[in-house]
Amino acid sequence: MNVNKAKIKYNSNDFEIIKEGEYVICAVSGKHILLNQLTYWNVDLQEAYFSPKEAQQRYEELNKK
Repeated sequence: MNVNKAKIKYNSNDFEIIKEGEYVICAVSGKHILLNQLTYWNVDLQEAYFSPKEAQQRYEELNKK
């Protein structure tokens, strides 16, 4: 099966598909995230996260003191 990476614009409550595809890549883990399972992202960084674990990890990286 040939699957294509999507290009997404992440908005506050949803996302827009810029380029059709089946998945995006988690910015922290590198895992593929199917678009129908995409739940976590950062609007400011325009990044997707596989789960709350990766989202929390990125938050902690960005907020180190």
